[in-house]
Amino acid sequence: MIPVIMLLIPLIGAAAAPLAGLRKPAAREVLLRLFTLAELALAAGLFIRVRQGADLVIGAPGLVGMGLSFRVDGFRALYAMLACFMWAMACQFSLQYFAGHGSHPGRYACFTLITQCGVLGVFFSDDLYTTFVFFEIMSIASYPWVAHEETKGAMRAAATYLGVSVACGMVTLMGMFLCWREVGSLSFDALRAAGDNPAAVLPACLMLVGYAAKAGMVPLHIWLPKAHPVAPAPASALLSGMLTKTGIFGVVVIALNLLGENRVFGNVLLGIGLVTMTLGAVLGVFSVNLKRTLACSSLSQIGYITVGISCALLLGHHGGLAAAGAVAHMVNHSLLKLCLFLCAGAVYMQAHTLDLNELRGYGRRKMLLHIVFLLGALGLMGVPGLNGYTGKTMIHEGLVELAEDAGGFGAYRLCEWVFLFAAGLTTAYMLKLYICLFWQKNPDRERQARYDGMNGRDLTARSAAVLAFSAVPLVALGALPNRLLLPLTRICAGFFNRPELGGEVAFFSRTNLQGGGISLLIGAAVYLLFVRTVLYNREKGYMDRWPRGLDLEELFYRPVFTRFLPWAGCGIAAFLDRIPQSRLVSEWIPKGVTAVFIGMDRLPESKAVTKILPGIFVAFGRICDELADHIALFWRELFLESREDLQRSRNHNGFTRMAWAAEEGFRRVGLLPERYIRRRAPDDLRYGTWLTNAISFGLLLGAAGIVAAILYVFIRMGV
Repeated sequence: MIPVIMLLIPLIGAAAAPLAGLRKPAAREVLLRLFTLAELALAAGLFIRVRQGADLVIGAPGLVGMGLSFRVDGFRALYAMLACFMWAMACQFSLQYFAGHGSHPGRYACFTLITQCGVLGVFFSDDLYTTFVFFEIMSIASYPWVAHEETKGAMRAAATYLGVSVACGMVTLMGMFLCWREVGSLSFDALRAAGDNPAAVLPACLMLVGYAAKAGMVPLHIWLPKAHPVAPAPASALLSGMLTKTGIFGVVVIALNLLGENRVFGNVLLGIGLVTMTLGAVLGVFSVNLKRTLACSSLSQIGYITVGISCALLLGHHGGLAAAGAVAHMVNHSLLKLCLFLCAGAVYMQAHTLDLNELRGYGRRKMLLHIVFLLGALGLMGVPGLNGYTGKTMIHEGLVELAEDAGGFGAYRLCEWVFLFAAGLTTAYMLKLYICLFWQKNPDRERQARYDGMNGRDLTARSAAVLAFSAVPLVALGALPNRLLLPLTRICAGFFNRPELGGEVAFFSRTNLQGGGISLLIGAAVYLLFVRTVLYNREKGYMDRWPRGLDLEELFYRPVFTRFLPWAGCGIAAFLDRIPQSRLVSEWIPKGVTAVFIGMDRLPESKAVTKILPGIFVAFGRICDELADHIALFWRELFLESREDLQRSRNHNGFTRMAWAAEEGFRRVGLLPERYIRRRAPDDLRYGTWLTNAISFGLLLGAAGIVAAILYVFIRMGV
């Protein structure tokens, strides 16, 4: 029952931590640390049990309709432990981040723990239905991360993130319906058994949409470069390092289990991976925002992982090395982005900007930040001796093996050169960030003097320890890949549906070092000949030369969904409205619906129908509206920090007066905090704008609903 307990602990913390922080914010911080560290301890114990040969299977038949099923094998145990490690590090760092910057720490803690439950539920799932349930919990609960600042940019990015998640999730649900019809089951074992079923291709492609969107694959990547820069830095580390891997989880299930022998699908996936890898790297080279550059880097690294998965599919049971490369780069990328986004958070906490022109020279005389960021940058570049090099090397060898299997030079050989070029672009944009932060001087002498005066004293001892500790795995996994990294990949063979992953790899052989060296040389050339000459000017600094018209969201998605589809829908509705009443129309409309409309049409024009009934509905609607307002205000004050300007009206209407009287009684007996202040100005239920209120109210009520629903599920399971 350890996996179920691990799913339950974050939910308890999501309710307990904000409540504990009502009067003592320190209590919320202590609980947040305790819950995340307890999760890490349980995950480590679970991983040890799996390494000793245990294979845990837990089922709850009939629960939530179709039942939930969980399994813990090597890959699941590995990523559960990695997820808990990242949550523990990010939450430790967030204590200083929200102490000096940002608001709503209670809300952040609540949704961070709910999101952890969703992520672990995805990794523990053993059928597509369970995956979908926790996938949607994770998607909705992580929305507040993107919307946290409630600025115009944050709200627009959050709307994009939620829109992509919901729309693509519904497409995935449609694919699940079709898969159930064609395969007869949604369990992963049944998907493996049906791997050669041609009828499963369409359901697989539909299901892939939601997972590819969460992973950030082209062309569903539009949320990723916009969400990461506006989210708090600890949340960005988890978004980039872990939530994208839940999408990869689904891609592996579909590609290597359901369609493990479909070469057409494998070639399409390979093309998507190459485009994603290259586009992300190009966007990173052009970016002039620190966190946006790292976000574009995540897009590119997801492309590497996708290439590894596609090579494993195309090589069949001989694709163990490519699959091992995908696993290794998943682990490496998660750890690298934890390190780099925490460094970005350390910069933002003091500089309060992410613009590279304003950040020039920030890292000078900050030794710890310098070392940690450099290790992360070198690892992402693929420098030998650090962890990023190992995963890229195995994926590159998989591409070479695929090209040789296809008969030498050809399309697959061209793919290898695209791989090396994209890796070179990674070197270029990481060089840009590193030199900008730690070697260049800021043209504003006063600002540079202020940066130099910090001298590394801007970080607390806890945050400095988190930064240092996050860099340790980068060196360990990179220096001893055959002893540390490859054993981790081998235990994932069952989930990747391959008899064996990898083997002894000569990481530091002349051939592999030559491939890595080619990428580094390409990157150095791009930096010197393009970044320093075209994208940088001594007087103007770094220039954003990416054409604004090439924003895929603004160019395609928003026009289609906000203009074309409504216009097309109105046109279809107008056309149907003009069709004469005939037998044809009556056959289109279900008989039950037709009878309802005919019955309503024949109702007598009486006072009860025309006045009383609408009045009842209006009164009921007003009561619900007022009730929602008061519940929302209560939850807001319960979970969020004090807002001295938040007041309430005594004379809004009759229902408000009754609610105010009840709340006054609650306040007097101590059931409501003293800061739950009434206001005098009528008709004003806001402290800011209707948008910020709607977001905060909705998020808190949504959190309460999510926690209540999942607790109900676990109670039904008998926990």
